[in-house]
This record gives sequence, C-alpha cells and structure tokens, in this order.
Amino acid sequence: MCGIVGYVGSQVASARPLDVVLEGLRRLEYRGYDSAGVALVGPSHDLATAKKAGKLANLVEEIDAHPLPDATAAIGHTRWATHGGPTDLNAHPHVAGKLAVIHNGIVENFAILKAELLAEGVEFLSETDTEVAAQLIARAYGQTGDLTAAMAHVARTLEGTFTLLAVHADDPDTVVGARHDSPLVVGLGEGENFLGSDVAAFIAHTREALELGQDQVVTITPESVEVTDFDGKPAQARRYTVDWDAAAAEKGGYPSFMDKEIHDQPHAVADTLLGRTDVSGRLVLDEVRIDESLLRAVDKIVVIACGTAAYAGHVAKYAIEHWCRIPVEVELAHEFRYRDPVVDERTLVVAVSQSGETMDTLMAVRHAREQGAKVLAIVNTHGSTIPRESDAVLYTHAGPEIAVASTKAFLAQITAAYLLGLYLAQLRGNMYADEVKSILDELRAIPDKIQQVLDRAGRVREIARWMADTQSVLFLGRHVGFPVAMEGALKLKELAYIHAEGFAAGELKHGPIALIEPGQPVFVVVPSPRGRHSLHSKVVSNIQEIRARGARTLVIAEDGDEAVRPFADEVFYVPQAPTLLAPLLAVVPLQVFACELATAKGLDVDQPRNLAKSVTVE
Repeated sequence: MCGIVGYVGSQVASARPLDVVLEGLRRLEYRGYDSAGVALVGPSHDLATAKKAGKLANLVEEIDAHPLPDATAAIGHTRWATHGGPTDLNAHPHVAGKLAVIHNGIVENFAILKAELLAEGVEFLSETDTEVAAQLIARAYGQTGDLTAAMAHVARTLEGTFTLLAVHADDPDTVVGARHDSPLVVGLGEGENFLGSDVAAFIAHTREALELGQDQVVTITPESVEVTDFDGKPAQARRYTVDWDAAAAEKGGYPSFMDKEIHDQPHAVADTLLGRTDVSGRLVLDEVRIDESLLRAVDKIVVIACGTAAYAGHVAKYAIEHWCRIPVEVELAHEFRYRDPVVDERTLVVAVSQSGETMDTLMAVRHAREQGAKVLAIVNTHGSTIPRESDAVLYTHAGPEIAVASTKAFLAQITAAYLLGLYLAQLRGNMYADEVKSILDELRAIPDKIQQVLDRAGRVREIARWMADTQSVLFLGRHVGFPVAMEGALKLKELAYIHAEGFAAGELKHGPIALIEPGQPVFVVVPSPRGRHSLHSKVVSNIQEIRARGARTLVIAEDGDEAVRPFADEVFYVPQAPTLLAPLLAVVPLQVFACELATAKGLDVDQPRNLAKSVTVE
C-alpha cells in the first residue's frame, strides 16, 4: 500500500526532480492508491506542494494548470487511505511551516501525540496521523536546525509502522527518510540519489541500490548518502545491484503479482493488526456508528460474502462462536436476500469484501438494513460503497491486490474477523482483558510464522511442478481446516483450471470416498494434536482410509506432529499456532501450490480466464 519516491540532484543530474518523482509514482501505481501529491524545495529556499485525490492524472492536471518552480529536491507519494478518507486535504505531503512530510504505514500512538500538540496550540488541517509526524519533525527541526537529527528524534517517539520522508526549504539539497517495519530503499546515482518504497520508483535511472535495515535514518544529497540508527549512530546498509527490468521491478522481482502477493502476506496480517488498541489497551474498530448497548444485545451474527471472502467468514464463525458464545451463520451474499432470511434489530450482519464494491454483497447489505439489522463491513478499500452504506467498518490493511484470485486479502479478512470477535468478547464481557491480550500477542506472532512457511515452500513448489499434468485434486479438513480445504480447492480451480473439491473430512465416508482411486492426489489439513486430540486422531484415520485405497496423500501438519508421517506421501510442516489461528498458516502452502502448478502449465496466474477482480454486477 502507498508509494513513496524521493530525489535530490545537482545541476549535472540526468533529470528534473519533479519529472523523476512523477515517473516514480507512475511506476508505483500498481500498488493501488486513492490520492497523490508532491513537494519540492529549491535554491530560492521555498517549499512548493501539489496534491489531489484520485488518480495520478488528477495531480498532473493540477500541476499543468499551476506549474511548480524549479527544484533541487522532491518527494512524492501515492496514498492508500487509512486515517481519514481520500480527500485533497488528507493526501500527502503534509506541511508544517517550511517542512513537508510523506508517510507509509500507521502511527499507532498518533492520538496521544496529537492531543499534546493541540494542547500547545497547533492547528491541524487533515484527519491523518501523518500530519502529526510532520508537526513533530518541524518542532524538532526548530530546536536542532538539523533535519536528520529531527527525523531521528521523532522516529524514536513513534509507535506502529512507518516510512517517513521529509524535505525542508532551508535544506534544499537534502531529503531525509526513516523506516520502521516498512520498506525503504536507496537508489545510487552520479550527482543524484533516490529513495523509494521499492526499486520500481527509480529503476529507470539506476540499478545500484542500498537496502536499509530496521530502525534506520537515511540522508541523501546529490553527492552523498549517510545512514544512521534512530540514536544517530552510524549504521550500515547493504549495497546490491538490481537485476530486474522495469516491469519485473513493479512486481518486486517476483514472476507474477500473485507470487508477490503471497509473499506480501506477513505484512498484510501485521498491518491489519496495527493501531487496533486505544491508550488503555482496549480494542477499537475503525469507524462505528452502532451504540455499544446494541452490540451487547446482539443474539445472532450473519456473515455475508462471496467466494474466498465467504471462506474467511467460515473461519470467523469458529472463532466468534468460541470467544463470544453468539451463534454465527455464514451466507453466500447472492443467496441471502432471496431466501427471506430471519434477521432483526438484534442481528449483526458482517459483510466481507475485498473491494467494497461486490454487488451481491452490497445488495445483501441493503436488504439486511431494511430488515432492521446492523451491518459491519470488513473491506480493504477506503471510500468504497459497502462501508459507506454500513453502520460500522473494520478496514483490512492488506494493500491493493492486483492478481484477480485473492491471497493476501483472504488472510487479512480472517485477521480482521478475529479482531471483531475479540472486540465483541471484550465488549460483552465474555473474556477478561488479559485473555484478549494473550490472543492478540499470539496473533502478532503470526506474521513471522507465515514468513517461515514461505521460507520452507521449496518442496511445495517442486511437488506442484511435478503434478502439472494432474487432472483432479481433492482437499480435506476438519474444524477450521474445513474452510482452508475449500479455499485451497478454489485457488486451484481459479488458477489451474482443473477439477478440485474441498470436503469436510468427516464427510469422507458419506460419499466423497468414492472418488478415491490409485494415484488420486489428496491434500489433508491436519488439526494440531495439542488441541482436541480426538479430532487429530480422526483426521489421521481419514488419511489411513484414503491411503489404503491408493490416494497420494499430501499432508499439512504442524511442527512436531510425527503421527502423520507413516501415512503421508508428503508432509508440509507449518509452525505451531493456537487452533483457531492455524488457518493463517495452513492455507499458505495451498496458495503456493496452486500458483506454482498453474505457472508450470504456462497459465496467466494474475488474470485467470473468465474472472474479474471486483464483481460489480449481480
């Protein structure tokens, strides 16, 4: 999400700063955004800015109508809205005196910091957390007269995830950046240097780059690059040469957007968890227009969604019912309003949609509200229709998904649903504060575990390539593993165009076992033996049953589960996690498998045939 470009050049540099920044923003458009802006400083010691909601073309039109002065340094930004809607005022850069700042990420403690600044008489123009950072850096600069020192000082006070870039009119040959849990790379040139949220921002100008480490500040001038830690001590950055072309750079060096988005998932989950607690540590939602007394009185929850989002809803059902003791139904949105559903003012309808524009889900939202139900939306796109027509919204922060078949949005939707369940349990008194905190701590450990799954995925890819001619694959799971099995089958259908079905493992003897024949590949999602042991043993029995009939068993199990080994042709281990959180790990090998198998068949995994990213017709 969001794109960042920074540039500083001397008189012998290859291009004008404004041109470099606008070109960089164009190359970052694939990331998705809802507004764009630039800030320039030059020899006259003036600061000039331009920013517009909407596409980059709107910004270019604004600059053409009101040209900006010549400059020696510039920063540019494309914004994916988090704090405040996609408006001109909320667009970056944000200005404080002679300073301009752009920002990727979320500052979790911005409300506390903003309250302090308001008490000092500072006035704010936007709803963003970024303007708070701008005001803080401007104040620190006024005390130090050093932009690098000011940036480091403020970076030490911020909580959350951020990449910050700043320019100051009194330092027209300098751009300063800082990163914490958010990417920032340096492009090295002759008489010019660059900053970018990824190398696509400057790949047209240089392939020589520096990879910044965690919690580092970088200062670029036309002739120098200096890196320090947040305490101002000199630090090292790894130099490397980019060996991708411009098209590949937009995909982060991955062969497809699908592959890139699968690898984005640790960040998608981590970002969706950010900024979800208030100063007292209690969970909060993004925007709620539902009285807490009504939420306490809810006696039924209905999740409405389609496709992958519906499988996220099935995972949510297990978690919310367990934590909140409220019955949860999961409905396909396109069936919901045609069956005369039983909903009333004590029903909470949860609408799940990546785009926020899914027509089936939107029509179901409208029907639910007509029946008196309250609606909470879980969506990935600010300003979209479904959250606007809902009573509350919980935004996922997965960033844009370019590939049609969903991967990282699925994990972000499940994460958001967990947050909703914990929020309701907290509100209704079903769980103590320390219990909620314990689960949140487990959730915050999940991104690193997803990364471990990705790091181990070599064997999954190898098996997928070996199975490129397979005509049918079955998937089995129990409890939360059941929706994981259905999602694994859907990914294979979408990407590889082969027969794939997901079943509840307990249904095996009630019909699907008739499909088993020698050589039939079957993925089995095995629950943790640390959970309900009887459930684990029953699934192991299912593996034995299909293995005895000649199936090729491909087992997903948690680390340390040796009981599955005698009955599995292949075991793909994932790190241990609480049972209800396990889908965030177990589904990843299935995504990798589908992507790799389809790639081996020579298919376009980003744009599968007959499918559209956002289904805007019923």
